[in-house]
Amino acid sequence: MKLPVSLLLLALTLPLAADPIKIGGRRELFADQFLIDRLSGVSLQLHQPRDEGVAFAFDQPWEGLFSGYATIMTLEDGSLRAYYRGKAVASRDGSEEEVTCVAESKDGRSWIKPELGLYQVNGTRANNLVLAGANTSPHNFSPFRDTRPGVSAGERFKAFGGTMEGGGLFAWKSADGYRWEKMIEAPVISKPMVPFPYMFDSQNVAFWSEAEGKYVAYYRVFDKGIRRIVRSESRDFLSWTPPVLLGYRNPEGEAPLEHLYTNQTSPYFRAPHLYVAIAARFMPGRQVLNDEQAKAIHVNPGYFKDTSDAIFMTTRPVEGPEHLAVYDRTFLEGFLRGGIGAQNWVSRTNYPALNVVPTGLTEMSLYMNQDYAQPTAHLRRYSLRVDGFASLHSGYAGGHAITKPLVFAGKALSLNFSTSAAGGVKVGIEEADGKPIRGFSVEDCQMQIGNEIDRTITWKSGADVSSLAGKPVRLRISMKDADVFSFQFTR
Repeated sequence: MKLPVSLLLLALTLPLAADPIKIGGRRELFADQFLIDRLSGVSLQLHQPRDEGVAFAFDQPWEGLFSGYATIMTLEDGSLRAYYRGKAVASRDGSEEEVTCVAESKDGRSWIKPELGLYQVNGTRANNLVLAGANTSPHNFSPFRDTRPGVSAGERFKAFGGTMEGGGLFAWKSADGYRWEKMIEAPVISKPMVPFPYMFDSQNVAFWSEAEGKYVAYYRVFDKGIRRIVRSESRDFLSWTPPVLLGYRNPEGEAPLEHLYTNQTSPYFRAPHLYVAIAARFMPGRQVLNDEQAKAIHVNPGYFKDTSDAIFMTTRPVEGPEHLAVYDRTFLEGFLRGGIGAQNWVSRTNYPALNVVPTGLTEMSLYMNQDYAQPTAHLRRYSLRVDGFASLHSGYAGGHAITKPLVFAGKALSLNFSTSAAGGVKVGIEEADGKPIRGFSVEDCQMQIGNEIDRTITWKSGADVSSLAGKPVRLRISMKDADVFSFQFTR
């Protein structure tokens, strides 16, 4: 899972070498190539989420085997709400059987399905439905909590929903996230403005970007027979720019094109300028199970001829025409593999839910649809340490990483790291040309040993680095038997 880092610049995403990267006081993760200039004895390492078991089953009569396209939302009070499609029978996309359901949790581990009484289904209103009978919107209804400054109370929640057959993507709003209404009757993104032969038949995601000061959307299209991702922008959630097809880059140049069924792109909650994408990688026609194995797990006969897993990508705000929209696929390997057992190797299982959410002071969680088209269909939880998608990693022999020139704001440097008992981490601050700065060199730094989410780095002169704020500098991270996940200059 280690990937050697090339010295090639990612020309589509990175500033010119002469331009220092202005990070201010934001948290930066070592989740891709963005800040790295040189590595010696250190590599970028992708980390595997830990399986925490079933979060909840799709076990209600209106949910069932074909439930999916889940969104996990963090509410203002810190609790979580899951939105997902309920669908008990195999039928066309956008059929009347499709509904939107919710489940709720205080901690991300134990979930309840509230009886909301908003819609009647199967002869009862004692259900957890928040949308039904709404054309094709329940097929892929994808909400978010709108954090735009000054947003009206009646629009605190917004959503996309709809398919090409239904006319396109419709904009929805809600005051409480339960009771939804269309913002306008017409679709806000429709076929005439999207020059691709097929689109929308997936979870189409949108959010308010704090970093960009606008709404951005990432949605699915077909391009030359491959499932691809496009991006559009909006100031009001109603008028959207024509879509831009996103490319994929890794240290060797262009990354291979693969079918990405859902993109699940969202701002990372501790670094909202960094958009993480935990996408469903679909392998059409790659059949794992034979007929007998499929029959044994009671999977629908139409849903075991393909397989899928999840990959990890990043992308960042588009900063003018010189920085084209692109995903960084530093890691080509799988991020979430299918679990043990035949039930995890059928069509359209292992699809990640939208959003990574905090579920503890040191833990974050992501969720995945599993056992699709089977009686055991459910949503499963996986966990990582906070910021722990990937890290700078060194073995026992040790090594160092050097960042590109950057400009920070703040008074102290905080590190998220882990070492062995024999390992350690030191950080030196250097001038843009690599000359050590007196008092802040690696030799001046106190050895950091342990396992912390936020530890302030100290040098012989103390922890105050404010004299270097606003100046182009590089970080030299010297490490042995250690991982460094992120850093932040704090006030």
